Amino acid sequence: MVAVNYSTIRSKLKDYCDKATDENETVIVTRKDEKNVVLMSLESYNELIKSVKNVDYIYKIDKSMEQIEKGKTVTKSLEELEAMENE
Repeated sequence: MVAVNYSTIRSKLKDYCDKATDENETVIVTRKDEKNVVLMSLESYNELIKSVKNVDYIYKIDKSMEQIEKGKTVTKSLEELEAMENE
C-alpha cells in the first residue's frame, strides 16, 4: 500500500495507475482537509467485492443453520409447493 498526496498523483497519474494494475498496488490518495480516496486495479476491486458477497452468503447460511438447530423450520410436500407456485 502506498500513500500519495493529491498534487503528486495529479502530476504522475499514469505511473500510479500502472502501479495499481501492473504491481497490484493499492494507492491511497490523501487530500488536505478532504476525505481520502483509494486507487486500485479493477481486478483487485472485483476480488474485494466477491469476497464481501461471499461473507454475506456465509452469514445467510449460518443464520439458516441456526434456525434449523432451533427447530424453526417448515416442512412442505412437493405437492404443497407446486400448489403454492400455481397460486
